[in-house]
Amino acid sequence: VAAVYRALLKTYQPQNIGIYGCSAGGQLTAQAVAWFQKAGLPRPGGIGMFCAGADYWTEGDSGKARQIFYGPPNTGLQRDNPYLKHVDPQDPLAYPLHSAAVMAKFPPSLLITATRDLALSSVVHTHSVLVREGVQAQLHVWEGLDHAFFYDPDLPQSREVHEVVVRFFERYLGASAPAPGR
Repeated sequence: VAAVYRALLKTYQPQNIGIYGCSAGGQLTAQAVAWFQKAGLPRPGGIGMFCAGADYWTEGDSGKARQIFYGPPNTGLQRDNPYLKHVDPQDPLAYPLHSAAVMAKFPPSLLITATRDLALSSVVHTHSVLVREGVQAQLHVWEGLDHAFFYDPDLPQSREVHEVVVRFFERYLGASAPAPGR
């Protein structure tokens, strides 16, 4: 992610770059913003964290509800995730939500989830921390739908999500002109 972002910065101003992802990609988007801060890179013009927040997806009540919908074979806990089981749960590069200073430097953020999304609590908590830290943040929650529901193009709500995403990035990204002198 950082390599692609650095390459884009050679041609575009950071305020003209948007980053988003869904599920693990949504969490990766939050992690990328934290990493950009540590690396001294400018923040992008806007980001989208869809069906994920800036914390592990099982945090909060919706993570506990996982067993109701999917049963107990995998606990969904960080310690059981092969990619994250050796990561300090307080490390803001992995879990930006654990650092108010990191969260306060986030760009305008769009958060999308649904009431049956197992990451709902993480998304809602991320939104509340962003707002508390003074970051422009939008939260959109669709009723009665599951995790990443908008991947089904036949759902009318999928078109609604796409319209929300387009409006958000049109509002927060600058003109698409290349950076001066590049």
